[in-house]
Amino acid sequence: MKNRIVLWGAAGLLVAGLVLAGGYTYFQTFSPDRGKYPVRGIDVSHHQRQIDWRRVAADDVAFAVIKATEGGDHVDDAFAANLRAARAAGLAVGAYHFFTFCRPGADQARNFISVVPRDQPLLPPVVDIEFGGNCPQRPTPEQLNAELSAFLSPVEAAFGKTAILYVTDEAAQAYAGQLASRPRWLRSLALRPGHDNWIYWQYHNRGRVDGISGDVDLNVLQGGPATLAALFAAAPEATASD
Repeated sequence: MKNRIVLWGAAGLLVAGLVLAGGYTYFQTFSPDRGKYPVRGIDVSHHQRQIDWRRVAADDVAFAVIKATEGGDHVDDAFAANLRAARAAGLAVGAYHFFTFCRPGADQARNFISVVPRDQPLLPPVVDIEFGGNCPQRPTPEQLNAELSAFLSPVEAAFGKTAILYVTDEAAQAYAGQLASRPRWLRSLALRPGHDNWIYWQYHNRGRVDGISGDVDLNVLQGGPATLAALFAAAPEATASD
């Protein structure tokens, strides 16, 4: 009986190991159906360090959303170089802002507008709302919407495009269905979203792309090349930056 228990235990560990290995392989290799989602993109910040954008563009990447600002005064120190090089490599480019809970939305809008150039086409501005790395205070939905509106109004006026909201994890649970009505960028790692009411789908947070050393977020667009071209087209009402 003792030997049998040992064998059962060893078999159980082997099965568990195989399941874990299979799950890891599935996660690492997961990619949405390219027939349905043919347009792939990445989002980056200074954390990706030096990027060879021409190699990125050659590795089936069509767009890049690049971190520009955070809060009322922080600027990502790789933003200008990433934006310039990604555009030169032929990618459709856009900028995102990490929205903090401890600065007025109007201050954050001024920061974003002062940093992101408006003299060339851009994808719609993106607002990143999440608890990780944010201020410890947690605003009520009403408070967050008030500050978010104070950010969105001047930013959308400046860039001439409706902003996209990226809301993750705990923040999505806390504010789901209560935030300003805007197109969404969904985060659903290795799982297809349960609905199609989104613009971007971030399906991997540890992806690999040629030209980037280390992990990078992988995304697909809801739509094909024509949709990307429409999102990237210059907005007639947008004004050039100083």
